[in-house]
Amino acid sequence: MKLYGLIGYPLTHSFSKKYFTEKFEKEGLSDCRYENFPISRIDELKQMLKDVRPRGLNVTIPYKEKVIGYLDFVSELVQKTGACNCIRIDEGKLLGYNTDVIGFEKSLFPLLESKHQKALVLGSGGASKSIVHVLEKLGISFQIVSRHPAPGQISYHQITAEIVADHLLIINTTPLGMYPDMQTYPPIPYEAVTGNHFLFDLIYNPEITAFLKKGAEKKATICNGMEMLRIQAEESWRIWNNLI
Repeated sequence: MKLYGLIGYPLTHSFSKKYFTEKFEKEGLSDCRYENFPISRIDELKQMLKDVRPRGLNVTIPYKEKVIGYLDFVSELVQKTGACNCIRIDEGKLLGYNTDVIGFEKSLFPLLESKHQKALVLGSGGASKSIVHVLEKLGISFQIVSRHPAPGQISYHQITAEIVADHLLIINTTPLGMYPDMQTYPPIPYEAVTGNHFLFDLIYNPEITAFLKKGAEKKATICNGMEMLRIQAEESWRIWNNLI
């Protein structure tokens, strides 16, 4: 049996197991299985690998940055973003990759319009780093918003209606609004959101978060993270099977 899986904590929100289980059934891959491995601390990774011996892993909140110290190899994208969400295990070596970048870029780009030249990036964690990499590649200027802002970043208390009005692309990279805490959302002045805005939420469970609902109420373009998940999952599969 070829075992693959997801590490993170908690994992109640994740659709990855469902996605890969359906993929394996559809493609007749009866010797493949995908499981969730909810490790409460990243230092549990080594023992988990010994116990279950997977061929490949996806990495989610809160370990996309912390896992890098456990890897034997990191791709150029992991080096550039400082975030890893895909691991291939090859002869006991952990090889780290980033598939969030391609997932976000391919799901964002078809919906972008020329007016989306400035972005607010809500959150400064591992997922945020992949998003920033894509924005830089696309020539979109951005402002990162964080609960604990580093130099060059701002806090949520500093976001004014004028800042929201000036940034027509707003991307939520935080877990606010994710199942089961679906009533939560990033604290920004939503009254300044208009029909010219594009709100992108990396969360895909629920399908429409409170953040996206607030955008829809203002006639903004909205998009969740489901297509991003699908794209990055397929890219992970190619990496695990050495098809890239």
